[in-house]
Amino acid sequence: MNYLIPLMVIIPILCALIVNVIGEKNKTTRILSILVGIAIPIIAIVAVPGVQYFGGHNPSLISSMLPASLNGTLASMFNTGIVYVFSDFEKIFIFIMGLVAFLAVLTYFTEKKEISGPYLYLIFMGLAAVTALMLSDDIFNMYVFFEITALTQVGIIIATNTDENYEVALKYLILGSVGGPMLLLGIGFILGTIGSLNITDIVYVLNHNLVDPLSPGLVIGFVLILFGWFYVSGLPPFHTIKSAVYSKARPNGAAILQGFSVMCMLAFGIALIRIFHHMPYFNQSLVLFAIIAMVLSVSMAAMQWDFRRMIAFLAVGELGFVALGMGIGTELSITAALFQATNEIIISALLFIGFGTVYYLTKTSDTRKLGGLISVNSIMAIMVLLGGFAMAGVPPFNGFMSKLMLVQAAFEAGYPELALIAIFVSITIFFTFVKAFHTIYLQPKPAELKFAHETIPKEALFAVGVLLVVCLILGLCPWIVTNVFSSFIGGLI
Repeated sequence: MNYLIPLMVIIPILCALIVNVIGEKNKTTRILSILVGIAIPIIAIVAVPGVQYFGGHNPSLISSMLPASLNGTLASMFNTGIVYVFSDFEKIFIFIMGLVAFLAVLTYFTEKKEISGPYLYLIFMGLAAVTALMLSDDIFNMYVFFEITALTQVGIIIATNTDENYEVALKYLILGSVGGPMLLLGIGFILGTIGSLNITDIVYVLNHNLVDPLSPGLVIGFVLILFGWFYVSGLPPFHTIKSAVYSKARPNGAAILQGFSVMCMLAFGIALIRIFHHMPYFNQSLVLFAIIAMVLSVSMAAMQWDFRRMIAFLAVGELGFVALGMGIGTELSITAALFQATNEIIISALLFIGFGTVYYLTKTSDTRKLGGLISVNSIMAIMVLLGGFAMAGVPPFNGFMSKLMLVQAAFEAGYPELALIAIFVSITIFFTFVKAFHTIYLQPKPAELKFAHETIPKEALFAVGVLLVVCLILGLCPWIVTNVFSSFIGGLI
């Protein structure tokens, strides 16, 4: 047994409980949070890939106890317990999410002299939930962990003292009361039709034609889970509330929230592909909503005066590229989608934290009231600019490589129009970002603009610098992750 696998979930839960109790002891809380923030990505790297069973059985052990005639049948396949599957695929995303969480916590400590134990509790509990979600091979447990993640997201918004944060949190809860039950109901239809919620078992049943893959229960389940996936991911019609959630959180909180959304989107997206890839119009549905998300979100970003809302819309629009790759459905396109998802976690965190220093300095996010900030710290300004280039897909950064792979996949699959849409959206992102950057950093400083702080925290510079280096490494050496993704997808479709 590989006990490091459950530790990736257990350690942040324990940390969440402890910091919630001792939150007023600032020094102890800081040390514990930073140590756990460092420990999670390290554990993800050193942990050996494998399968961990909780309360169920190992199918291989059961098979050894059955007559030879029953090996490979349903009797040896069904598993009623919780199963964690940890491969190099999960290793990459848990490492990246752990890195972002560490940097977000680090920057939070520079913003607040008095540390909030409940706020840190929400961050670490969300990190534990989303990690468990990625590891789980049971679609019901995935739903449970997602709901925990969603509640922590609401809590992070409420814990942020910004205008309309309670209103946004309430709207997200109301929409969640629609999207969440739809997802759960779809899972219920799968259980009623298949008799199991373990994804490996479900795939086994469908691949061996033990259940009609186009049975009414599965079709209804597919429609409901697909709708739930739109809510989980922030794809239309949920794109506006998702962007509002990001814009009302602290910069470090927004970085965490976007990472959570990407992880949830990936976990359920992979489950959708594994279970429902045979469904009529499956790929077309994903492509349609991906295009809508890309075009709508980027268009709305271009019209924003609030740079936090602009970055939030761009972050949501970038998820459309992930859905597009999944929708095209080839090995190359899904590999590109996974690479894009990796990049989205990193780049969004970079921009949220980087642009967050603007609000830290000025206490405003209205670009019409800003200007001349490059004089405060030119290094941060340049790193933010390069982060925007990475999001827009400018070489040699990671965003360029993932989008190039996606364009190539669209052409190879015979969908040149999708490639052209992806290119057009990327160009729009570039000009939208450059316009905002010029307004904030390069145009003359308004006479009425006052600074709340004179310098940018070194921790923020460090966090943005680390994330930018990761962007550059993955841009120059994409094979570090793409080889893993390609191998993973090869065994999936």
